[in-house]
Amino acid sequence: AVAFGNYQGTLVSSVGGAVSSSRIAHYCEGRQQFERVELLDGHARLVYRHNDLVHTLWPKQKVAVVEQRDASDALPSLLRARPDERLFERYELRADGNGRVAGHEASVYVLQPRDDVRFAQRLWVEDRSGLLLRTDVLAPDGRVLESAAFSEVTIGVKPQPDSVLRAMKKLAGYRVLRPTLSATDLDAEGWQLEPVAGFRQVSCVKRVVDDGDGGAHGQPVLQAVFSDGLTHVSVFIEPYREGRHRAGQTAIGATHTLMKRLDQWWVTVMGDVPMSTVVQFAEALTRRR
Repeated sequence: AVAFGNYQGTLVSSVGGAVSSSRIAHYCEGRQQFERVELLDGHARLVYRHNDLVHTLWPKQKVAVVEQRDASDALPSLLRARPDERLFERYELRADGNGRVAGHEASVYVLQPRDDVRFAQRLWVEDRSGLLLRTDVLAPDGRVLESAAFSEVTIGVKPQPDSVLRAMKKLAGYRVLRPTLSATDLDAEGWQLEPVAGFRQVSCVKRVVDDGDGGAHGQPVLQAVFSDGLTHVSVFIEPYREGRHRAGQTAIGATHTLMKRLDQWWVTVMGDVPMSTVVQFAEALTRRR
C-alpha cells in the first residue's frame, strides 16, 4: 500500500510527440478521497472527484458530465497504477538504480513483461512517501512510447476537500449530461470473448447518456474492461451506423486502437498494449446470438 495521501503538483505527459500538462490535487480524509485535475493545454477541462462521483466540466462549451465511475479512471494514467497480486506472474520487477524527479529522490524500477503481449514500464517511486513520480512505457527495443512525470509536486499538503466539493456544486449555466451505467456481462448480452493470456475481465457495463432533460440520446454502448494487473484493454460494442463508423487502426504513443464492423455491430478495442494484442482481443470476440 502506498503511504502518500495528500499532494498537489503539475503532471506533464508526452504521448506521440504531443506534450500536455495538468494541475492535480489529491486529498484524503479517512476513507474519503477528493481530487481536482485541471488540463492546462488545449481545450479547458476540469475534473472533480469525490470517491466514485466524478464531474467533468468543459467551461468554454458549458457542458458537464456527471457520472459514477471507478476511482482509478479519474486520474491520468501515471497515478492509476495499483497493481494486484497477479502482477508478478506477468512482469518481472527489476531495480534500476536511483533518480530525481521534480526535486524528489526516487528509486527506479522496471516492470519487464514475461511475454510479447504487453509493454514494459519504468517507474520512479518517491523514497519516503511511495508516490509514483514518473512512468515511462517502453517499446520492446527500449524506445519510450509515452511518459508522464511531475514537473513539480508538494507531498503532504493540508487537505482541502471543500475546494473540490464547492466546485462540484457550481453547475449553474451548464448543460449537464448524466450517463447511466448498468452492470452486466458479455454472456448476458449475447457475446463471448476469451481474453488474451494474463488478462481477466474486471468490469462490464452498458452506458446510456441522459441529455439532462430526463431523456436519453444515442445508442447504448457496451464496455468490457480487461486487466493484467497493471495495464487495461477496453472493448466497446455498439450498433453499427452507416456513414459514422470507419474501420481502421491507430497508434498514439503506447495506446493502440482497432475499429471494425462485426455484422450489424461496431467494435472498438483499445489499450496501452501492442497492436498485435489488440488484434487478438478483436478476433476473440464472437456473437453467440
